[in-house]
Amino acid sequence: MSENLEKFISRVGETAEENMLVKMTLSKPVNKHDDLRNIYVKPVLIKEKRLFAFTYHYERRDEVKNYDAAQMLQMLREMLPDRFLNAVLFTVNEDVTLLVSSKGKSTLQTKKVQECREQNLEHDKQKNRLVNPANPWWYQLGLTTREGKVTADMQHKFKQIYKYAEIVESLIKPMKFEGTVHIADMAAGKGYLTFALYELLTQKMNLDVDIKGVEIRPDLVLKINEIIRSSNLKGMEFVESSIEDFKPEKLDVLIALHACNTATDDAIASGIKAGAELIVCAPCCHKQIRQEMERSGKVDAITRYGIFLERQAVMITDTIRALIMEYYGYKTQVMEFIEMEHTPKNVLLVGKRVGKPNNRDSILLKINELKKQYGIGQHYLETLLEIQE
Repeated sequence: MSENLEKFISRVGETAEENMLVKMTLSKPVNKHDDLRNIYVKPVLIKEKRLFAFTYHYERRDEVKNYDAAQMLQMLREMLPDRFLNAVLFTVNEDVTLLVSSKGKSTLQTKKVQECREQNLEHDKQKNRLVNPANPWWYQLGLTTREGKVTADMQHKFKQIYKYAEIVESLIKPMKFEGTVHIADMAAGKGYLTFALYELLTQKMNLDVDIKGVEIRPDLVLKINEIIRSSNLKGMEFVESSIEDFKPEKLDVLIALHACNTATDDAIASGIKAGAELIVCAPCCHKQIRQEMERSGKVDAITRYGIFLERQAVMITDTIRALIMEYYGYKTQVMEFIEMEHTPKNVLLVGKRVGKPNNRDSILLKINELKKQYGIGQHYLETLLEIQE
């Protein structure tokens, strides 16, 4: 072990013993492809015992482990310089930086700080989260332990769920609903996002809801309804149905995340026909328009490349969807949405009903110009809504 590395570890031990260690970071992995990207260390107080929490930041998850002072120093000896080349110790009055070159040469830098720092000994501080992993249904869905801790392999999934909750909250919060809010979550699948939606609206926004998770697979419907019953969740139910066959009596909010190909159009059409105040879709698999473009033979400098044809078809499909929603009185927006199941398709199409537009003819003209330009006969959503050119 180099002299500078030993000095750094000794200094860490001293500051830990003197209760002056504020935090520490280990970064710059030796192996650029290492799944462990960095480590963050902070002192914590657990049952009157001072420990050191190591947060391991992996590519798609975080893990936290607590060590005493001796174990912490042993971990540093294992990680430096075999796994990480940089380490920074932040104390109440100085910064100590260890830099190790790729050739093994180490440099130690110490810098006094002007401000007087304080330690934060809070452990596992509870955030005001929109989704609480301690709720029992997350364990039954297989995302957490019995103690309410997100499992290591579900960390990335829960980040997606949080992001979804943030977006939905921003969309629903400004809206005014009277009485029960009727919601359909089309192609709800395993129910992760349906439960997140229920939890957000009932526990965080205090809304009275009637949520229907629409799913065609009977085994999933049976399983999710059992979790709903055992968790005593009122106002939520899974229904066995395809999107096109589901006919809600009343609908305020329509959600369809990654309904494949024209199933997204079925969902949008259902929302429009029911007069939903809010339509939220994350479209997937834009095959219908791409196939029409291929059949037309209208190839330009961009679409003659297959990968660009695919991307162009995606943009045209969703642009026409947005225009059709505007035709029916919705104010639309397209935003980026965190990817689900590691898919690159991360567009969220949102429509808020504002009333019948005055420029229907101009909207129809834009739709027809796009179709003509790319050799498209009919968008499936036009067919579902029987729009006349």
